[in-house]
Amino acid sequence: MVLTGLGDVMTIAVRIALCLLLALAPSHARAQSDDKAMMIASDDAEMAAAIEKARSSLDEFLALSDTPPPGTDKFKLKVMIADGNATEHFWVIPFKRTETGFVGILANEPEVVQNVVLGQNIEFTRDDISDWGYTRNGRQVGSFTVCVMLKKMSKEEADSMRTQYGFDC
Repeated sequence: MVLTGLGDVMTIAVRIALCLLLALAPSHARAQSDDKAMMIASDDAEMAAAIEKARSSLDEFLALSDTPPPGTDKFKLKVMIADGNATEHFWVIPFKRTETGFVGILANEPEVVQNVVLGQNIEFTRDDISDWGYTRNGRQVGSFTVCVMLKKMSKEEADSMRTQYGFDC
């Protein structure tokens, strides 16, 4: 989840445990209480590159999600939601395409924006998407923004998350 306020600092509220659990959960997404938060500057080159990588490979991801190969599941999108001057990025699990974009279930509890709630069915467009991910044979694929956040965590915490949730980044 990415939080953007009025200043030059973009707050990335990383609900690592929540996002990872939601990415791996076979049932409807629900909030967890052990969220993690990080501050990342709005001009963070790694985060910008991660978002660009996700957006530039979105068509391939969507084609895969339309016809999942054996061993793949838990397809998810991360979307940006604005409320006035505040913006947060949320995982949407599950999602589906519509004639005008996408629809899906908001899988994170909002911290800054007040125009959505956990579990809400939301509509969004391709321009709102900032990341994507899925699992292949129990290992995470995509989730580029999470990989950036793992780099900014302590080695012990990041290693634990990688091991527990199947990240190879």
